[in-house]
Amino acid sequence: MRTPGARTENGALNNGTYQDCDLGQVPGWLFLPSPSSAHLLVSVMGNLLKVLTCTDLDEEPNFFLDFENAQPTEAERETWKQVDVVLIDARAILDELQAYNGAGKEIRQAIQNPNDEALQDQAWAAVVPLVGKLKKFYEFSQRLEAALHSLLRALTNETYSDATQHLEREQALAKQFAEILHFTLRFDELKMTNPAIQNDFSYYRRTLNRMRINNVPAEGENEVNNELANRISLFYADATPMLKTLSDGTTKFVSENKNLPIENTTDVLSTMASVCKVMLETPEYRSRFSSEATVSFCLRVMVGVIILYDYVHPVGAFAKSSKIDMKGCIKVLKEQPPNSVEGLLNALRYTTKHLNDESTAKTIKSMLQ
Repeated sequence: MRTPGARTENGALNNGTYQDCDLGQVPGWLFLPSPSSAHLLVSVMGNLLKVLTCTDLDEEPNFFLDFENAQPTEAERETWKQVDVVLIDARAILDELQAYNGAGKEIRQAIQNPNDEALQDQAWAAVVPLVGKLKKFYEFSQRLEAALHSLLRALTNETYSDATQHLEREQALAKQFAEILHFTLRFDELKMTNPAIQNDFSYYRRTLNRMRINNVPAEGENEVNNELANRISLFYADATPMLKTLSDGTTKFVSENKNLPIENTTDVLSTMASVCKVMLETPEYRSRFSSEATVSFCLRVMVGVIILYDYVHPVGAFAKSSKIDMKGCIKVLKEQPPNSVEGLLNALRYTTKHLNDESTAKTIKSMLQ
């Protein structure tokens, strides 16, 4: 390990940086400064401190993760097939959610005319099939969590020595993991901008309770009974229900696999964030995207893994010891057109767990203000 600015054995000036954290490789002459090298000593001591507190941010994974064309190897195929079925349905779920208009008009008329049985029947007839869709979305969240667990098992096992090797050599699974995160943030964006979802479900529950009190048979109750309605209501009460499902699911994965070091999971998340950041800020990599949509995909995935890391890691994504370069990630986001990333910046502002901790640097907080 050479000191930046020090002479190598052949007299060449070395302007490199430390590549590891092994103090045993520091040569003895490093500690014998001459009076004329005080400025060098300051640099050396600063770098020694860097070595002692090394978090590997200077050695970010530097490879291209092919989000557009990655295909499964034979070793990946079984897990890939299981997850692919879920991802195919995920696209249909997004289409249905995007087309969800709600029963606002029918509900308003029924509330304004409580004695008009015809309007009550119309509102109920409009709401019941919509609640069937909301139930479908909720049940899909459970399938998504199961798919997440399958991918985490594959990407954190002992097949490879570290997260970088896993993601670089199992690109098809890494792509699926990214697609789950992309779906999650997109679902939550659509949900947050559609108040009809909670309004419809609230009306359904109120009407169902009134029918029960009056001993009126409820046609839709067999589909969503009271116990299930409670669970669905809690799901949609969260501002970002799919992200909460993934955060809870990742935490559950760690707690259920106690023989697996937590670093195996958090390193997959931090490495994915770093890979996305590097691809976005490196013109050579970015030029390999065949579609501008891949840029948005990459940004959304980067934010998604940051949020998961922040929930799963004991001190979160914003602490100095974090393996995610938060300043760099936020900088990449802010370099995009503002209207395309405001939702992602808001996700970091409002859905992370540790942003407002005292340990979070003021510069990071100010970057997100």
